[in-house]
Amino acid sequence: MRLTSGETLRALMNQYDYSNADVANFAGVGRSFISALVNGRRTSCTPQVAESIARCLRVPLEVLFTPKGSADSGPVVRSRQKVA
Repeated sequence: MRLTSGETLRALMNQYDYSNADVANFAGVGRSFISALVNGRRTSCTPQVAESIARCLRVPLEVLFTPKGSADSGPVVRSRQKVA
């Protein structure tokens, strides 16, 4: 899942007065992982972690994350292999 905005994540955390450690503990990841999301050093995570973060912050998943393979990510190019 791709994070839509580190700023939105930070704002929601501030709204509930949650630290990086609070969200990390809830989501089962390290504090530095949440810090990397908030500060833009990391932009994606697994669907399970994304769901946990959204649940922790009491928002729908779509507020914070989009699927990596969304329709706007460009066409899928496949090469054909010769069959002998």
